[in-house]
This record gives sequence, C-alpha cells and structure tokens, in this order.
Amino acid sequence: MAPETRGSQGSQRELGRGVWLGVAAYGMWGLFPLYWPLLEPTASGDILANRMCWSLVVAVLILTVRGHWSWLRPLLGQPRRLALSALAAAAISLNWGVYIWGVNSGHVVETSLGYFINPLVTIGFGVLLLKERLRSAQWAAVGIGALSVVVLTIGYGRLPWIALTLALSFAVYGLLKKKIALGGLESFALETAFIFPFALAFLIYRSVTGHAVFGHGAGHFTLLLLTGPITAVPLLMFGAAAIRIPLSTMGLLQYLAPVFQFLCGVLYFHEAMPPARWAGFALVWAALALLTWDALRRMRTDRALPADAGAPAVAPASAGVTR
Repeated sequence: MAPETRGSQGSQRELGRGVWLGVAAYGMWGLFPLYWPLLEPTASGDILANRMCWSLVVAVLILTVRGHWSWLRPLLGQPRRLALSALAAAAISLNWGVYIWGVNSGHVVETSLGYFINPLVTIGFGVLLLKERLRSAQWAAVGIGALSVVVLTIGYGRLPWIALTLALSFAVYGLLKKKIALGGLESFALETAFIFPFALAFLIYRSVTGHAVFGHGAGHFTLLLLTGPITAVPLLMFGAAAIRIPLSTMGLLQYLAPVFQFLCGVLYFHEAMPPARWAGFALVWAALALLTWDALRRMRTDRALPADAGAPAVAPASAGVTR
C-alpha cells in the first residue's frame, strides 16, 4: 500500500474518531438535565458548589498524571490574563448555576432555548464589541432571533430570563476565553481554582448552619462527587474532537446539546409547549438554519478562491458557530 493511501486512511480514521468524540461531548452536555434531578433534595447552590470543588480535584489529577504544569508559571506573571480568567470563572459559574436551577425547577425547555440562541447573541457581541461586519444573511438571522424572543415573551407571559441569562453569560464566557487564549483543560483548572475557595466556604457555611449537603447517604454523596468527572469528561472529549475535525463540523455538532435538552424537556419531563412557544422555537430554528446555510455557503466560496486571492473583505462571524 502506498504511503499516500495509508496517510489518507489514517486521516479519515482520525476524522471519524473526532466526529464521534464531538457527538459524545455534546451528547453528554445535552443529557445533563437527566442528571441534576438525581441530586435532589440538595439545593441548586449546593450542587453548583460541589460541581466546582470536585471539578478542580479532577482537573488537578489529570494535569498531575499528564505532568502538564509548565503553562502555569508564565501565566502567573500575566495579571491581565489572570483577571480575565477570574471574570470567565464568574461567568461560567453564573451559567452553570442558572442552568442547574432551571433544570431542577422544571424549565428544561427554556434552558435549551438559551443554548439555541447563544450563537445569535455571540454574533451580536461581535458586532457591538469587536466591530465585526455582518453579511445580510447574518443580519436576517439576528433579526429573526430577536423576533423569536418577542414571540416567546408573549408565549411565556414573561421575558424568558432563564434562556437569556444562559445565552448572555455563555457569550460573555466565550468572548473572555477568546481573549485569554488558554487551552481547554488549563482554563478549566484555572477557572475552577478561582471559584474553589468560595465554593468550599459556602459548603462549610451550609454545614455549620445545619444544612448538611452530605447527609443523604453514600449513594447521594457519590452522585455529588461525580459532578467533577461528568464536567471534565465531555470537556476533554470536546478538546480531542476540536483538533481532529474542522471548525465548521464542530459548529454543526454544537446544536446537538440544546436539541437533546429540548427533547428531554418535552418527551421525558413532559413540559408544556403551547402554540406560542412552538412558534417562538420555530423562529429560533429558522434563524439557526439561515446562519448555518450562510456559514456553509461562505466556506464553499472560500475554498473555491485561488490561494493568492487574499483575505475576504468581510470576515465571517465564526464565533456564532463555535462553543
């Protein structure tokens, strides 16, 4: 067998492995609504604090096994990146806290909406904060997304604040991560390290004031402990997938998580979906379909350009299809 053929087959295997890793990562994130109710009667704040504490333990173990600590010393001499990492930790803590509370209070469908509209919010951030220029299809998608929020506000009888908080906090988190430019595992460890003292102090306070988090048996304690591994494993799968498959493929796979969350809410938790909510979600899905079509069309156009054609006059808002 020729070396070129062997290389091509190896590349295809890596691509296939990357796709399956990406599906597994987003699939696990999408099925999280099935896990958080298992931790009741523990309050959402206690679950979040446990998740932060055990996530740091898992991250430190992985970094120690890999012997991968060389990134930390140079980072300690960069106060700006450390400050941005602390802000990212606050943003993801808000995101996780609202998500856990939303799931355990019977708003699974609305939490899925937050991650559906996140790409649209990210594009909006690109325009407002990074001065990016949008193509007409992207403007249309953002407009349809804004209309969907109006329709859903009418359908819910209130502003869908859970979804908006999730979308905005995750968009802020993504923007900060872009500026920090740190690897997935490293940033995961650093962010949980920033939150760990507060999370541990909160758990101690809860225990001292008679709200013991670990007083519901060994099985319940094990489920709380597993919040660390189930947070780390899909993140590691995502990182492994990201280096094997194109960004465009990751952008399409990202929709698996909110789709699974939505299906959990409708089919498993039997949440109500009156016509106005279906209409609002239909608008969101139409906006995402338009956004995806535009991104794929642009990539085909870019591939057709000669190598010396230079950069396009208007850069695509790729942040809308990343997670």
